[in-house]
Amino acid sequence: MRTKVLTLTISKQKITKKSMINHQRAARIRRQRGYQWEDTLVKRFNSTEKWKAFRLGSPSIALPDVLAVNTQESKIFTIEAKSGTSTSLPVPADQIERCLDWINTFNIYKKRNVLLAFKFLSKKRIGLAKYESRELREFYKIWDESLEITDCVCTYEGKFFAKIDGTRKELFLKECLMPFKTKQRKNT
Repeated sequence: MRTKVLTLTISKQKITKKSMINHQRAARIRRQRGYQWEDTLVKRFNSTEKWKAFRLGSPSIALPDVLAVNTQESKIFTIEAKSGTSTSLPVPADQIERCLDWINTFNIYKKRNVLLAFKFLSKKRIGLAKYESRELREFYKIWDESLEITDCVCTYEGKFFAKIDGTRKELFLKECLMPFKTKQRKNT
């Protein structure tokens, strides 16, 4: 009897360890997708004649994901980039707030915007490690500074919602036309 209890405990530990490794792997994949999307945005801006862009670092140091500057036209964008396989991508309020803080610091620029850049990958997650094909979509929303800062979410259809007390309220943010080629979709 004592042996059976010991065997059960060992198998339970193996399941827990395997589960922990799967969660760590999934988190690493999500981070890699985010870094790749940020890197793609920087490369796209830098491939244009007038723009220069930079990744600003890890999320733990309260910086926007990307800073893009066009000194000839006096424009600056702070960009929060989101990428994923789900049908909606959330943006926490604190990330919008830190982008606004940065954009307001550079008041020498005439046009200052916070952009929320969303990339819905061409595979949709339908279960644990199960995906189905779909169209890749990108959206570039300009944050409206007159709005109250809240947690928000962008859907695969390009609709944008504020999340307030567990409910969604649709927000109508302008789509930013990017100075480079995109998989951008226009909302009707």
